[in-house]
Amino acid sequence: MASEGSFSESERPVIVWFRDDLRLSDNPALTAAANSGRKIICIFVHDEESEGIRPLGGAARWWLHGALQKLDDKLRRLGTRLSVHKGSAPVVIPQLSAHIRAAAVYWNRRYGRAERCVDEAVKTALKTQRIEARSFNGHLLYEPWLINTKSGGPFRVFSAFWRAAHETGEPCQPLSAPSRLNAFSDSCEQTSTRVELADLALEPSSPDWAGVLRSSWRPGEAGAQAQLDFFLEKHLKEYADLRDFPDRSATSRLSPYLRFGNISPRQLWHAAEAAANASAALRPHRSLEKFQSELGWREFSYHLLYHNPEIVAQNLQRRFDGMPWRTDADALRAWQLGKTGYPIVDAGMRELWTTGWMHNRVRMVVASFLIKHLLIDWRQGEAWFWDTLVDADPANNAASWQWVAGSGADAAPYFRVFNPVLQGEKFDPEGRYVKRWVPELANVSPSVIHQPWQLESKVEIYPERIVEHARARQRALDAFKNL
Repeated sequence: MASEGSFSESERPVIVWFRDDLRLSDNPALTAAANSGRKIICIFVHDEESEGIRPLGGAARWWLHGALQKLDDKLRRLGTRLSVHKGSAPVVIPQLSAHIRAAAVYWNRRYGRAERCVDEAVKTALKTQRIEARSFNGHLLYEPWLINTKSGGPFRVFSAFWRAAHETGEPCQPLSAPSRLNAFSDSCEQTSTRVELADLALEPSSPDWAGVLRSSWRPGEAGAQAQLDFFLEKHLKEYADLRDFPDRSATSRLSPYLRFGNISPRQLWHAAEAAANASAALRPHRSLEKFQSELGWREFSYHLLYHNPEIVAQNLQRRFDGMPWRTDADALRAWQLGKTGYPIVDAGMRELWTTGWMHNRVRMVVASFLIKHLLIDWRQGEAWFWDTLVDADPANNAASWQWVAGSGADAAPYFRVFNPVLQGEKFDPEGRYVKRWVPELANVSPSVIHQPWQLESKVEIYPERIVEHARARQRALDAFKNL
C-alpha cells in the first residue's frame, strides 16, 4: 500500500477514469494522461448508488461486460490493466486518489444532469485534497454549450442546429491510441471498492438469454473498427438509398459502439469522409451527408439532454402532460412480445428481443404504434427500449421517443400516425424482413403479408390484430386535438 512519503512528488500517478469511452484511440483523457509524463492507473467505477444515476438495462449491461473485458485486454497489451470498482463515484474516486496519492484524475465528460452532478462532486472532493481534476470531450463532435441560436439560447429545431454546428467548422481529427502507457505499479487491491469484473454480475445467468447477442455482436474497440470498416466498404455508397429498408443490411449498426464509446463520433465522421473522397462512386457524397446527419441527430439529442435534463422522464412540450394515456397491460405486453397482429411491428419487436437491436425505420413504426394506435404513454416504450436495446442511449432514446410522440423538440406533428401496413409494403415489399422474424408468415404471399387478416384461411398461430388501424388513428387524432 502506498503511504505518505513512500514516493516523490514526480512519482505520483494520474488516474484515468473510464466511463462511456471504453477505447484507447481518440480518448482525450487517456492521451492527456499518457502525455503527462506520469505513471497511469486506469479505472472503471460501476456506480448505481449516486442519486439520479439510471441503472443500465439488461442488454446494455451485457454489452458493458464485454466492452470492459476487451478494454482490459488492450490495456494489458500496453503493460497495465483496468481496475474495476463498485460504489458511488464521489466516494470511490477521492478514496482511491488518497490511497495512491494521485496527482490528478482525468476523465471524458458526460451530459446528463445526474452524471454532471457526480462529476462536480468528484471535482469538489479532489480540490479539497489538492488533486488536479480535468475533463475532456470524448463523446461528442460539438460541446452542447457551444452551439447556440443567434439570441444565445439552445436550439429546438434540428435543421437549424445542424447548420449552426457546421458553421463552427469540421470536427477535430481523432487522436491516435497511445503506443505505450507508463503503468503505476502500486496495486489497488487493498481498497474496499475494488472488485473483479465478474462480481458486477452484468451478464445474465439464470436464465442466460444472451446467446444470440453473443453471435450477433462483438463489443469493444476491435469490434467497432471491424464494423466500421465493413460498413464503409460494403454499404456507405448505398446508405442514402437503402437505409430505410429493414430487409437490407444497409445501416451502419454502429450505434452500440458509439453508446459505450468503443468508437468515437470523430472517428466515424473522418473515416466516412476519407472513404467517400477515395471513391468516385460516392460523389457527390449524398450518402456521406446522410450518414453524417445521423451523427448530427445524435448530437442534437445530447444538446437537448444537456439543456433539458428532464427530457428523459417529462414531456418537453408540457401541454402533452394532459394527454389521456390509456392503461392497458394486455396491449402493452402484446406490443413487447411482438404479438400485435401487424407483421412489421411484430417483426421489429421480435428482432429487438432476440438481438438487442432494431432497424431505425422500424423503431419509428413500432414507437408510433404504441403511442398512437394503443395510446400508451411514450415513457412505457422508452423504458422497454432502455432495458432491451444494446444501444440504449440516455439522449437518443428519450429524444427519439418524444419526437415520435410529438411532445419533443422538432417533433413529428401529432397527426403523423404511421400506417403499419403501408410502412411494411413500402419498406419491406417482398416481406423478407417480416418472414425472418415472424416465421408463422413464411409461406404467405408478399401481396398480403403485411395484412394477413385478408387471407381467406387464417394463419392459426399468428395473432389477430389487437386494434384496427382506422379506428385507432381517429382515436389518437381526437386525443391530440383535445389537449
